[in-house]
Amino acid sequence: MKALLCGLILGACALPASAQAPAKPLACDKTCLQGYIDRYLDAMLAHKVSDDLFAREVKFTENGVRLPLGNEGLWFRMSGRGTYRFYVPDVETQQIAYFGTVTEKERDATLQEAIVLRLKIVNGLITEAEQLVIRPEGGLTSNGAQAPRPLSTGDRVEKMGAPNPIFAEVIPEGKRPSRDELIRTANYYFSGLERNDGKGYYPFTDDCDRYENGNHSTNVPMRNLDTGQTEVMGCKKQFELALRNVVSRVRDRRFVAVDREHGIVFAFAFFDHEQINWTWQLGELFKIQDGKIRRIEAIFQRAPYGINSGWSTYEQGISDQPQIVR
Repeated sequence: MKALLCGLILGACALPASAQAPAKPLACDKTCLQGYIDRYLDAMLAHKVSDDLFAREVKFTENGVRLPLGNEGLWFRMSGRGTYRFYVPDVETQQIAYFGTVTEKERDATLQEAIVLRLKIVNGLITEAEQLVIRPEGGLTSNGAQAPRPLSTGDRVEKMGAPNPIFAEVIPEGKRPSRDELIRTANYYFSGLERNDGKGYYPFTDDCDRYENGNHSTNVPMRNLDTGQTEVMGCKKQFELALRNVVSRVRDRRFVAVDREHGIVFAFAFFDHEQINWTWQLGELFKIQDGKIRRIEAIFQRAPYGINSGWSTYEQGISDQPQIVR
């Protein structure tokens, strides 16, 4: 009878401690989030999906395609892990992004590959796993021998050794931009590149540098479209004088991880080239300092024109507006 009265009269009786709602799990800190990347890669290397690491309804995509987790894509034949490891933990959203290298067994060959990864953690389990695997072009000959090929993206990223020390520089707490401010600055890069006419807003520092697939792509000789001469250009000068009308559309701009302590923003996006029916599918890192972009690193691959990320609606997938993923 007492239990019935307690149920009918709100607040009339206190529930015993054992019957109260469980305490909300503590948020995973940066070190904890980094551990999930390591555990995820260890699980993929072992080709083993466990209930203590993954939610039952975990969603997994590789290169924009949703696959069953555990036995397809890189999960099927990952054979090792490289040394290049760049973690971007986001405590606020309980997500972590990652640039790294792995090896994959293909018949009798071992391929060095770059990997871009995002994980979402809820209640101690991985609920979302999104990865880009940049495999070498070429492949094997008909008899199984490895065909000659140039250095792969994975080779070049591995040769970088470790993230540039600039990324480890801490921004004093009182000078840290908000999450939205950091994303706004990073998005200027995408907006400046889309149908660029050389007259946009390009917030780059004087020492800004960019690496793409392990290649140094700024402060190197490029053709000045105004003079026709070749000259060494930094980030801003490239946008003004060389990288004009290169990218038709920068779409599905998904900002998935922000590290305010270090001024780092991570985003997924697609670069469409309408005239040649070509799309780059990429992950991109931005180091932002005093409201300007100081360093950019991107890992990308050629993808079917107009491909969706597997995480966006059609409308989101073709939009050039930024999406803040939480």
